[in-house]
Amino acid sequence: MALPEPPEAVKWIVGVLWADAAARDEALRRLRGAWGPTDHDGVDRRFDVTAYYEPEMGAAHWRRIVSFARLMRPDQLASAKLFTNEVEASLARAGCRSVNLDVGYLDHGKLVLASAKAAAQKIYLGEGIYADMIGRYRDGRYQPFDWTFPDFRRPLRRRPGGDSRALSRTAPRRRALTTLRSRGTARPRRPLQVLPAGLLVGMQQENAPYLLDRVRVAERRMTR
Repeated sequence: MALPEPPEAVKWIVGVLWADAAARDEALRRLRGAWGPTDHDGVDRRFDVTAYYEPEMGAAHWRRIVSFARLMRPDQLASAKLFTNEVEASLARAGCRSVNLDVGYLDHGKLVLASAKAAAQKIYLGEGIYADMIGRYRDGRYQPFDWTFPDFRRPLRRRPGGDSRALSRTAPRRRALTTLRSRGTARPRRPLQVLPAGLLVGMQQENAPYLLDRVRVAERRMTR
């Protein structure tokens, strides 16, 4: 019989979709106030893979991926989503959001986002929030599913002038895989038994640089 064990600490990430730069900055300030400093602040990329948000946010909006230095417990995901919902609502104008915050986490094997919408593949966490696994880490990359958001699913496009940022056949890609594979055999994995969850997270903080590499691998799926 398998005995229950506390979960491994995970890397908190947020996909920040924004139409107003001031709202983006204020949202990030509040997230850092709640979860500590970010260790990855991705570039703002034009979000043009779907028109879903246009009625609320207008035609011009952008996506940025950020991650947080302090590792967290995965069972905090529902409360994190409720918090980001509060931030979104407080920054809305005339009932329309200026920023949308998709909070989730990375661990050694998957990419999970929180969601307030039910779907067949989502697992209910409580308080109206679901966990949506949108990527599985395998063969050096996060492999999407058919329900994964378009900007996390679609490979990167080729830049003008032939500078490819696709996920294959590139030197940066090979270097990233080499790093991940070398770390994969030696990454710290603390024993999970008899450790309180809070202490476990602190001890596993040494996993943070490894998981930060995973954030960068995941972001390479982002369009342009």
